[in-house]
Formats: sequence, C-alpha cells, structure tokens
Amino acid sequence: MRIAVLSETDSAEPRVAAVPETVKKFKALGADVVVQSGAGLKAGVPDGEFEAAGATVAGSAEDAARDADLVLKVRRPGAEELKLLKRGTVVVAIMDPYGNEQALQAMAEAGVDGFAMELMPRITRAQVMDVLSSQANLAGYRAVVDGAAEYGRAMPMMMTAAGTVPAARVFVMGVGVAGLQAIATARRLGAVVTATDVRPATKEQVESLGAKFVAVEDDEFKQAETAGGYAKEMSADYQRKQSELVKGHIAKQDIVITTALIPGRPAPKLVSEEMVASMKPGSVLIDLAVERGGNVAGAKAGEIVTTDKGVKIVGHLNVPGRLAATASSLYARNLYAFLETLIDKESKALAIKWDDELVKATNLTRDGSVVHASFQPKTDGAASEAAAVGLARSDGDKSETSKASTAGAA
Repeated sequence: MRIAVLSETDSAEPRVAAVPETVKKFKALGADVVVQSGAGLKAGVPDGEFEAAGATVAGSAEDAARDADLVLKVRRPGAEELKLLKRGTVVVAIMDPYGNEQALQAMAEAGVDGFAMELMPRITRAQVMDVLSSQANLAGYRAVVDGAAEYGRAMPMMMTAAGTVPAARVFVMGVGVAGLQAIATARRLGAVVTATDVRPATKEQVESLGAKFVAVEDDEFKQAETAGGYAKEMSADYQRKQSELVKGHIAKQDIVITTALIPGRPAPKLVSEEMVASMKPGSVLIDLAVERGGNVAGAKAGEIVTTDKGVKIVGHLNVPGRLAATASSLYARNLYAFLETLIDKESKALAIKWDDELVKATNLTRDGSVVHASFQPKTDGAASEAAAVGLARSDGDKSETSKASTAGAA
C-alpha cells in the first residue's frame, strides 16, 4: 500500500496532511509513505523529519503520486493533480463540496474515490476524526489572539500607580466549538466576556466558562435546536427581537467575534452597518465566516477594513492555517484515525467497507460517479437545498447564531 502526501497548490494554504507522528503510524500498518518535497515547510516540518520518520521524499507531485493507492491532502486536488492519479486512487481531504459541483464531477471523471473529511458525522466513534472541531477550536483561539493584536488597549483589568485600566469587553456570536474556545481564551486573557447563540443548551456552557449569556429567551428559543445538536433557522420575528437586543449590546463592546456558518449557503449577516457604526473608535470585529460571505457588514475576505469611525473589521482567510504547525498536527491525527478504519491489519491493504456509516457519510465520488446524496447532479438545474442542509455539517462550528467548518478553523 502506497500513501502519497502532496504539497498544497494554494499558496495561502500552509497546512500539510501528515506529520512525522502519523507517518510512523502508517509505516507500522505496513504502508510505504511518500511525501512531496517541501510539503511540510510552511507547517514547520522539513523534509528531513519526514525521512527520519520513515517516509520517502519525492522531488515532484508526479513522483509522489505515481502508483499511489491513497493520497492525502488538506484541500481538494486540482485538475492538474488529478491527471497524476491512477483510476481507483483514494483521495482524502477537506473537499469544500458545496457550490463546487464541477470540481466534484472532475474528480469523478478522473476515477478517484474522494472522501470529504468535513462531512464526518458527529457520533461518538468519529470524535477523534472530527476535522471541523479540531480546526474550529484553533480558529476560535486565534480569533481572540488576532482581536487582541488589533485592539490598541490591554485585555485584562490592570491596577497601577498611574490608575486603573479597565478590562476589555469581548462579545462572541455563535457558541459552537470555535465560539467556546474564543470565550475560554478571552477569559484567560482577562476580558469581560459575553456570548450569544440560539440554542438553549449553550447557555449553560457559556456560563460554565465564566461568561454571560445574551439572548431573547422566549418559547421559540427554548425549541431552537435540532436532534443532532445544531441550531434551527429562526423565524423573522425572533431574528428581529434578537437583532434589537444585540444592537444595544454591541455598542458597548471592544471586540466582537462572529462564527456563524450555514452548510451550503452564504453566511448569515449578524452585524449590520448600523451596529458597526455604533461601536467605539478602536473597536475590533473578527469575522470567522468571511470566506462564506461574512457575518459582518463591510467585511472583506483577506483584508482588515477600518471604517471612517476607526472600527476595524478583520477578515483573515484560513484562520486555522494561521497556526499551521498545530493545525497540521491535529488534522493529520484526524486523518489517521479515519484511515485506520479503511485498512485491513492482516493484509496491510486498503479494505474499504462501503456500508460503514463513516464511509457513506464522507464518500463523494466512486467508480466514475458522484455518489453522495447531497451532491448528485441536478437534472432540472434546481438546487436540492433540503437534501444539502439535511445531510450537511457546519464548516467550522456546531452553532450558528440566527440560523444559525473550516474549519479546520477555524
């Protein structure tokens, strides 16, 4: 069994799909591991460390991918990479399938069996494989670090001979994996933290971390959670009432972090232009959903926008990738935990059980066709939104305010 780890072709992606720790584990399963030269450099893993772990380093993607049975990547392979793979190759990555039907069809036509790690079901046996949680956890942490870096004042309260410095006020919108880590990190830095979410179960989680919960707690709120633990889409009336509450609260905040994502749809707008304008000069908004259109009015992907009133709107891309070494380590462990279930320990070969719930949930393409129910080609040109939302998972967070990953961080 030959496993290939390829470099990422996107210059903005510093993560890598394997680390020396997982290379050793794959070797113990009987696999030959080939790593493309330079694949881990941006994540702090030089070629020599892969070689020391037992991998072979190949000078090019073509050499690394040649005769590979299994290809590991962070991002979905591009057209040029697909040309390097033999038919029947298993490719595992964060595939970003929503809205990318043509790319999925290209994978199918190339004859690869593609698996999307972000579609992993949230069940007990798959917790160690949960890429969205591992990356979103880092995104929540990094959001606070980025917010503190852009905020021109201290985070904790400081009592000095020259006077008292008040603690910064941080408001987290969306209390999923990223949101909870943001709360915990902001609290550790000494900020006064509040948070909001439409799922009633999150109130206890927020308060357990020492933050204050902010939400309209009416009858609709009490039923605003699906059986799978995700937030339901709220009525227009509830969104209006929640918006009014948030509007008054945001005006008093120093740092606002938004995390709301909806699978297969643009990110919901949580912070309006009016809300942004109400914030004090020097305040900061960190939009973790900017890659999907953003939660904050005026946010721009990959940019830090400063309004006329001096409010910063931060729209960093690939936030988990801003912690490339840690993100790669966690992602590689997620991958190994999943792939271990696909390998027969005796024959030391791939032995995919196609009826396994993990396989069925994550398998996008097989035998030349797109096989996942949520991404079947639409004969009438209409989007099958119900199927997509019903079977999908969030891109970076388990909670989404007002509806409400990667992702992976993130």
